[in-house]
Amino acid sequence: MPRAKYRSSDVNLMARMMRAEAEGEGKMGMLLVGNVIVNRLKADCLDFKGLRTIPQVIYQVQGGNYSFEAVQKGNVFYQAARSSEKRLAKQTLDYWRGQPAKHALWYFNPYAPCPPTWYDQPHSGQYKQHCYYEPKECPNAYSW
Repeated sequence: MPRAKYRSSDVNLMARMMRAEAEGEGKMGMLLVGNVIVNRLKADCLDFKGLRTIPQVIYQVQGGNYSFEAVQKGNVFYQAARSSEKRLAKQTLDYWRGQPAKHALWYFNPYAPCPPTWYDQPHSGQYKQHCYYEPKECPNAYSW
């Protein structure tokens, strides 16, 4: 059984996001970003309460801005997904989870060392330039 319900259009959208956010970090970097997207879909807590679809996660607006920088800036996000990214997106939707994003709901590139917390959420690890953060209080983030 897949980790989340999805349609083929969701795979394509998620693949575009993974490419836009982490293409420079290779296959693993894109898998980690995909993992965060699925985690936000499944968490149903904190900033991610009520999200039920991949488009809702990707196009979520928080504080007047899109949650993902690639959607805010748009120019990179609108590149087509290649078959390799689609395979990675499907992999994260179906089964893949890994550290440091196994339970992470946030990531960012600080262009500096990773802070120990981000908006009071604990650092779960770093992969190349991205720092990942898990929620302190969100049982759903740890239940699947």
